[in-house]
Amino acid sequence: MASLQRHPDPILTRDDLPDVPPRLLDPSSVFNPGAARFLGRDRLLLRVQGRSRESFLMPARSADGLRFEVEARAITIDGLAKAGERIHHVYDPRLTVVGDTCYAVFAADLDDACRLGVAATTDFRSFELIGLDPAGDSRNGVLFPEQVRGRWLRLERPNRTALDGGPTSGETIVLAESDDLRSWRPVAPVMSGRWRYWDERIGSGPPPVKTRAGWLHLYHGVATHFQSANVYQAGAVLLDLDDPSRVLARTWNNVLEPRATWELTGQVPNVVFPSGMIVDRVDADGFAEPGSLVRVYYGAADTVVGLATATIAELIDACRDPEPPA
Repeated sequence: MASLQRHPDPILTRDDLPDVPPRLLDPSSVFNPGAARFLGRDRLLLRVQGRSRESFLMPARSADGLRFEVEARAITIDGLAKAGERIHHVYDPRLTVVGDTCYAVFAADLDDACRLGVAATTDFRSFELIGLDPAGDSRNGVLFPEQVRGRWLRLERPNRTALDGGPTSGETIVLAESDDLRSWRPVAPVMSGRWRYWDERIGSGPPPVKTRAGWLHLYHGVATHFQSANVYQAGAVLLDLDDPSRVLARTWNNVLEPRATWELTGQVPNVVFPSGMIVDRVDADGFAEPGSLVRVYYGAADTVVGLATATIAELIDACRDPEPPA
């Protein structure tokens, strides 16, 4: 079974972050970046945590996908302040490029729930709010890179389970659709956690990638049955191109798990959390080439940013590994 191969060291730590007065001086951590190739550069939208434990979004750019320059500014989303809700944190953006626009699906913590929002940019400097979900409690929203049957599609994870001493969480990824990126309606459940194994609770990672074998999608899974701590890992799934609510194949094993010291220790120990993915090559029809390198950017222990690589073919093969006999 193919696994993602981690870069030996974090590619971004708090030491790589410039100060942004007055609220981002000597930041505490950087993790869970959205990633996209946009305007000729590989770009990250970083979740940066200040000493107040507030989350900020900071942009970074790179020519090689490995060495990133973090810009000395925090992104603001125009229109969010007028959304009519008291928003405490905006975090965990997932980036999808469609044409000349980069869309960010983000999580927003309100007084009583987490809502998903969609913002857009054409220059990676100013982001404009398209819509903030008016109701519900959901997280881990990712936008498909093209419309399917004339509808925008999004994977998301409703939060329906209260955790002991923590926020609500979920164990099922669902497919939702929209005509305008503002109003979303559920279509169907896609997949759920597998109890007693590595992915008991799950949520989407980076946005799906179109391959000739199906939509290739990375997700995180949480093993909750260890008394000491939850363990966050990464897996992959293939979804039908015409009906992405239909699972074609799914990794039985994880493809990345916490092993490095900087993944095992930090603000939240035992975490690899895939949130961004950049594919080097696509063909003339928009399908990722099987031999293309895939760079996966992930939060490690909610403290630093890691990088892991594979090829499209290796991740597809991992999805097709047979489950053990019952």
